[in-house]
Amino acid sequence: MLTRRLGQTDMEISVIGFGAWAIGGGGWKFGWGSQDDEQSIKAIIEALQLGVNWIDTARVYGLGRSERIVSKALDRSELPAHLLTKCTRVWDDTGEITGSMRRDSIRRELEASAEALGGRPIDMYLIHQPKPDEQIEEGWTTLNELKREGLVRYIGVSNFDLGQLRRAQGIAPIDLIEPRYSLLDREIERELLPYCNEHGIGVLAYSPMGSGLLTGRMTATRVAELDDDDWRKRHPDFHEPALSRNLAVAERLAELGRQHGRSQGAMACAWVLGDPRVTAAIVGFRRAEQVRDVLGNDGFGLGDSDFERVRSAITA
Repeated sequence: MLTRRLGQTDMEISVIGFGAWAIGGGGWKFGWGSQDDEQSIKAIIEALQLGVNWIDTARVYGLGRSERIVSKALDRSELPAHLLTKCTRVWDDTGEITGSMRRDSIRRELEASAEALGGRPIDMYLIHQPKPDEQIEEGWTTLNELKREGLVRYIGVSNFDLGQLRRAQGIAPIDLIEPRYSLLDREIERELLPYCNEHGIGVLAYSPMGSGLLTGRMTATRVAELDDDDWRKRHPDFHEPALSRNLAVAERLAELGRQHGRSQGAMACAWVLGDPRVTAAIVGFRRAEQVRDVLGNDGFGLGDSDFERVRSAITA
């Protein structure tokens, strides 16, 4: 699989990473409904075999479940993977999630993540959400301490706007950022991507397939059948009038996919990767067949020239 250097780090990462949000399953506020752990493990192993060399998870995904599943999959695989996890979303005994960027809280989360991940090195550690906003300076200072102490290799942020990004950058360099980005959500093109490009910040785009809307499998019927604890059932993108508009974009991807002999999901990822300011895309696989559908038997054997053609062929 094609690899790219992540920002100004020394890491060469595959252009597709395994996103482990969905394998956290249901039963929590931002869950994806029921999920079989054995299928999750097989999906991770399949992705590694097809050339994916990094996994993106978070402490809060499944309230700890996702990190544990990632560790189990790596126990069973002979292939290595760079690990990325996130902090600052904490929960109480009832499962109520709140934000904390306090120094002691972040350090406790790191210890818990390290244990859940089997003591494996954490290559990238991120602030998950900039909440509460007034704690950004304390949170980012703490992550920089962890990096200096050698407890994590690189540090980054997720879901920050430009003003918040600048505040953090004023304290210590940001190695990477995770923003939401797809054909359906292009807000970062205006300010965030230019800033990251100017400052050498690696960009890992999450939800490149619009949380399933651009895969070719989502319909109004499918939305109605989503589990009650699937966060997408409550999101405006999955309800009219947005749903019809989004599915029309998916059909345009389907036509392009037929020309390339690729799935809609693969075309959605290729479109995101066609912007040279984006380092890689985080794709949320739940089953091994989904991995093969997007990556193909050649391990996503698409290159920069293919990405450029896809991008030029489809504009929102």
